[in-house]
Amino acid sequence: MGESGVKSRVAFILVDGLGDVGIPSLGFKSPVEAAKTPNLDALASGGISGLMDPVEPGLGCGSDTAHLSLLGYNPRIYYRGRGAFESLGAGLAMVPGDIAFKSNFATIDEETGVVTSRRADRHFEEAGPILCAALNGLKLPSYPEYKVSVRYATEHRCGVVVSGPGLCGNISGSDPLKDHRLLLKVKPLDDTKEAAHTANVVNELSDVIRGILRNHPLNAERLKQGKAIANLVLLRGCGIRIDVPNFMDIHGLRPCMVAPTKIIAGLGLSLGIDILDAPGTTGDYRTLLTNKAVAIAKALAAPLAPPPNVFVPGEEETKPGHADGYDFGFLHVKAIDDCGHDKAMKLKVKAFESVDRMVSQLARLLLQAQKESGIQYSICITGDHSTPVEYGDHSYEPVPFTICHVNDLVKAKGGEDVVLAADLAPFNLPNAADAARAEIVPYESSVNAKAVAGDSVATFGEIAAARGCLGRFTGSEMMGVIKHYMAINAASV
Repeated sequence: MGESGVKSRVAFILVDGLGDVGIPSLGFKSPVEAAKTPNLDALASGGISGLMDPVEPGLGCGSDTAHLSLLGYNPRIYYRGRGAFESLGAGLAMVPGDIAFKSNFATIDEETGVVTSRRADRHFEEAGPILCAALNGLKLPSYPEYKVSVRYATEHRCGVVVSGPGLCGNISGSDPLKDHRLLLKVKPLDDTKEAAHTANVVNELSDVIRGILRNHPLNAERLKQGKAIANLVLLRGCGIRIDVPNFMDIHGLRPCMVAPTKIIAGLGLSLGIDILDAPGTTGDYRTLLTNKAVAIAKALAAPLAPPPNVFVPGEEETKPGHADGYDFGFLHVKAIDDCGHDKAMKLKVKAFESVDRMVSQLARLLLQAQKESGIQYSICITGDHSTPVEYGDHSYEPVPFTICHVNDLVKAKGGEDVVLAADLAPFNLPNAADAARAEIVPYESSVNAKAVAGDSVATFGEIAAARGCLGRFTGSEMMGVIKHYMAINAASV
C-alpha cells in the first residue's frame, strides 16, 4: 500500500524454462523472440525490463533453488533437497525427521540393471495413481518400524516420504540422470551413522518398490499394449521439510499461487503461500492457461470476488482462501520448460504465443477489477532458468524480466477498449504434432514499436531486456524490484 492509502497488487507470471539461445533456423532469435507476442511486447513497452540471473551469473540451476532465490530465500542457506517440495505438493504431510524424494516412474532392464528410460511415460495420469496406491504403505522387511507413503504427482512423477527414527537427508539418489546408464546405489554423503543408516534404508526401499512394480498386472497390460513398463521408481533429491520465515512475514504481501506442478506447489507451501484450486490446470502440455489467469485474477480481486479454494496437504478437502484477497498472485507455467527438455523448438515458439494470449486474458480481468475496486494492479513476467531447445536441459543464460502497471499496459495497447476486448474463452496449449508441422516465421511486426512508459524497451525477449533500465541483476534482488514498483503504482494514484 502506498502513501496515498491505495492498495497495489501484482500478478507474477513465472514461465518455467523461459530462457533460450539464438537458433539459426529462427534467424538467431530465441523462441520467445521469434514468437508472435503482442501482449508481452505491450508489457515491455509500458513497463521496465532487465536481464535476471535467477541465482547468480553462470549458474545453471534447478527450478527449486531458482524459485527460492527469486522469492527472497538464499538457497545456499535454506535449500534442503527437492524431495520434500514434490511430496508436499502431491499432498503428503511431513513432520520433522521425515525424508522425502522427487521421484520418477522409470523403466529398467532387469537383467543388466540399466535404466533404459528415466520417464516411463509423460502421460501417466491414469497409471500413476494406480501404481502409487500399490506402493503406498509398503513394508521394509529389514526395517519394519519405518512408514512409507507414496502419492502421485504429475506426469511420470510421484512423491515418496519415509518416516521413522534416525533418518537424515544427506544421501545421494538412485537416479543416473541420463538414459542407458546403470541404476545407482544410494550412498551417504557424510561420515555420520545417520547418513549410512539412511542409505541402507533407501536402498532396500528401492528394491522393494521394484519387486512390487515388477509383478503388478498394470505393467503386464502395458507390455501387451506395446507401452513402456514402469518397473522402477528413481529416488532423487532427498530432502527434509525446510523451516523458514513465511513469505508474508518477510515481504509484507499476502501470497497465493497457481502451480499444478507439484514440486512448485510444495515449495510454495513450505514458504506459507496458499495454493489455489484451478480446475483443468495440469502442469504439462494439456493445461488450461485461461483457468490459471481466472484463478489469479479472482484471488487478487477479492474482496469483490468470493475467496478462492485453497489446497491443504494431507487433506482431501480444500478450504476457503482469504476473504480480503491477496497482494501477490504467483502464476506458474510449466509447459515451456517441457518444450526445452523435449527439444521441441516449434512447440516452444507456439507455446509462448499461448502464454501471450493468457496474458491478454489476465490483463482484461485485472483491468475490470481495477475499475470496480480502485486497487492498482501490475503484471510481472520472468523465468526461473533457461532450458534451451538446442541443449534439452537447464543452462545458465539469464532470463528476461518485465513488470508493468496495468494502466501503462492500457496505454501500450491503445486504450481500455482494446484490453477489455480480450477473448476469455478457455484454450489449451497447441498440439505437439500440429506445432511440429507448423511453419515458423519469426515475428517482426513489433520491431519498430515504441515504449510508452518506463524505460526504452518495447519488446519482450532476451536481447531487448538487456537494454532495460534494470540492467542485469540477480534473483535475490527481484522481490525488492517488485515491491518498489508496486509502491510507485499505489503512490501514483
